[in-house]
Amino acid sequence: MKQNDVYKKLTFPGGALHLLGVFFLSTTMGQQFTLFFKAVASIFSGKKNFKADTKNIINQVFFTGIEIFPVLFIVATLFGTVIIVEVITMMNKVGFSDVVGNLMVIVIIRELGPIFTAFLIAGRSGSALTTYIGSMAINSEVDALATMGVDPVRYLVMPALVGGVFAVLIMTILFSFSGICAGFLTTKLLIYFAGDMLNVQITWTYLSSAIMQSLTMTDFVLAIVKPVVFACIIITNASYQGLAIRKDVRQVPKATSRSVIYSFLYIVIADVLLSSFYIFQYLGELSKII
Repeated sequence: MKQNDVYKKLTFPGGALHLLGVFFLSTTMGQQFTLFFKAVASIFSGKKNFKADTKNIINQVFFTGIEIFPVLFIVATLFGTVIIVEVITMMNKVGFSDVVGNLMVIVIIRELGPIFTAFLIAGRSGSALTTYIGSMAINSEVDALATMGVDPVRYLVMPALVGGVFAVLIMTILFSFSGICAGFLTTKLLIYFAGDMLNVQITWTYLSSAIMQSLTMTDFVLAIVKPVVFACIIITNASYQGLAIRKDVRQVPKATSRSVIYSFLYIVIADVLLSSFYIFQYLGELSKII
């Protein structure tokens, strides 16, 4: 009878989906999904301390976003300068100056801006969060929280998740803004000092109007969705790697490196999936050029 039940589970689609779900939840990615949903659920359940939660979230926003802004601004400025010079030069040479706005939106706002921001935050803040939680796990502080009746997920992961979402969203917007505006100013300085050596002519009116005309509603939606998804990936993965550390201090650097590597991998996969919304638009624009 038991063998028949197992056979039915293996052959019946619902049973197969059940077994597949159980298998997925037993994997590392499945456990990370579980941790993420526990952190989200803890926002609406458990002992609520609005003052302490708000303080922890603000501290996380400051640590994740504000402290990394100087580095992010420099990277965005240099990145924006290179993109502006390359796009203007190449498009003018081939006679496609009318697609400059589209290329700026695609390269900076849609794709590399969110990815670069997420990479910087994953490399700095994500690794630091893994080290912090991992050190607490080694020193039995996580177990002590559970013993005192404090949910470790709500106390450690939830504020980091909420604060991380706000920080990555704000930093992504600032990255795109800095890349375009500061990149434009740097490009004008290069033109001023290089003179005729740099065969680039550009005005702010031309660049800003070209970008604004190229922006679509999908860009505004994904400008919010992408940073939120990337932030959830970074914080959840970093927290999971820290909580999964055994009672061995030698596991901390290994967990930290895994946190960064897996965050990069998950971010790229998520970006490919989210960018699939653009595929038909890309093909349409490519057909116009060809």
